[in-house]
Amino acid sequence: MSYTALYRKFRPAGFRDVKGQDSIVTTLKNQIKSGRIGHAYLFCGTRGTGKTSIAKIFAKAVNCENPADGSPCGECAVCRAISAGASMNVIEIDAASNNGVDNIREIVDEVSYSPAEGKYKVYIIDEVHMLSIGAFNALLKTLEEPPSYVIFILATTEVHKIPVTILSRCQRYDFKRLTVDTIFERIRELTQIEGVAIEDKAVRYIARTADGAMRDALSLLDQCMAFYYEQELTYDKVLDVLGAVDTEVFSRMLREVFAGNVTGAIGILQEMVMQGRELSQFVTDFTWYLRNLLLMKTADGMEDVIDMSTENMARLKEEAAMAESDVIMRYIRVLSELSGQIRFATQKRILIEMGLIRLCRPQMETDTRSLTDRIRQLEKKLEEGILPAKAEQRPQTASQDMQAGEAAVQAAPFERAVPEDIRRVVSKWPVAVAETENPMKTYLKSAYPSLSEDGKLLVIVPDGIAFDYLRQEGHKGELKRILSEYAGKEIDVSVQSLDGNRNSRELFPDLTRLVSENIHMEIEEIEDGEGLEGDEF
Repeated sequence: MSYTALYRKFRPAGFRDVKGQDSIVTTLKNQIKSGRIGHAYLFCGTRGTGKTSIAKIFAKAVNCENPADGSPCGECAVCRAISAGASMNVIEIDAASNNGVDNIREIVDEVSYSPAEGKYKVYIIDEVHMLSIGAFNALLKTLEEPPSYVIFILATTEVHKIPVTILSRCQRYDFKRLTVDTIFERIRELTQIEGVAIEDKAVRYIARTADGAMRDALSLLDQCMAFYYEQELTYDKVLDVLGAVDTEVFSRMLREVFAGNVTGAIGILQEMVMQGRELSQFVTDFTWYLRNLLLMKTADGMEDVIDMSTENMARLKEEAAMAESDVIMRYIRVLSELSGQIRFATQKRILIEMGLIRLCRPQMETDTRSLTDRIRQLEKKLEEGILPAKAEQRPQTASQDMQAGEAAVQAAPFERAVPEDIRRVVSKWPVAVAETENPMKTYLKSAYPSLSEDGKLLVIVPDGIAFDYLRQEGHKGELKRILSEYAGKEIDVSVQSLDGNRNSRELFPDLTRLVSENIHMEIEEIEDGEGLEGDEF
């Protein structure tokens, strides 16, 4: 006898076998028990979530000679005929290949004939969204007022493509993606029936890779079982078959990115290529790893949500302390864009290498989102003592000497007078403004941070609508909350108007300019002292 794929062999035969769609199953069973059966149903949801399987079970249940608690018995002649696909009462139609007006007119003509056996004729139209507009129009009248013995079940993965006139005539049931735990339990159950030895870690990886689709999970399991026939399926073997990468590799890659080491990151990618790993899967899994890192960074008690071993969890906690949340979010944005691009690319490796360079070299980007990462890298180099040996003095003119002296005088008070928490806010001011919601963002674009005489943060705003808005207690409190997050502690914020007087800017200097000048001076010193190339910063 020929081999039957697992997803076909273990297709649910009754409502009790359906996993993860309890609310839909309960509703349909209650309708059958009470006799309140509708004439048209719309089953919508992603692939592999049980739409067609439940449609066939429902067709058996309404025609079963001996139903029990709303479920088909599976033993009577009608149930056996429907299970074998030999019943004249259940008509399955693939709308992808039968999507014309003539195909639907044939259905309309057949509807007038009562069932040869059983109570109902059930039409299951799969991928119904692929019907043409003419075919939908031909179906409308019959779908609204079919004979009492006819039931239509429409199944689709793209419900937004179905006309509203069809939607309004159907009972709609949305099938949700199955959870990792649900798929895990089902795979564990089936491997015991099949006598297959498999590690729990391998089962969980297959369940997660299936992305909520039971059919995909069973297909992946089938593939692994075929490759390692009569062998125990370990986590490493499953990774090998699916072209995936171990978590430890993502940790190494992330640390190279943190260090800004382009050579190291490209070297790890080269290892993946030589091992024959699937590059698209590598990007997807690396993005998922960063998602776990962000969860660990931003919330407590995430150990139960993140599916990882104790060893990998300890490594993730260590890495969570090494980066800011906004930096991790930038990494996720870059990789998400990359994932969409490589789906249709012929040179996937080149695109991924470009993406890794973007992660390691935030200074190559011009948007404000990369600014925090650029400052982080600069501060790290300064903290690690990559401060220059004094650069060789160049001959200067008298005017240059005077300008240098003024800059030194201006920078020194800034270093001494500005508290550390306000320095953090000032260094991230463009990022804070960019991530603020309107209308506050609009008003802050014309504002700048300064320092009061008692060492508190001043937000200087042009006199007018912006000042009137920001000085209101509610808006001022929201601004204080946002800036306190960047400061790392609660700070006092005052809003001061800039009345247009020339002396106002001298009285309230713009701290962002001073920070920019300080960073620029430090960069020049490092470049002169270490001989770094221009793209290092």
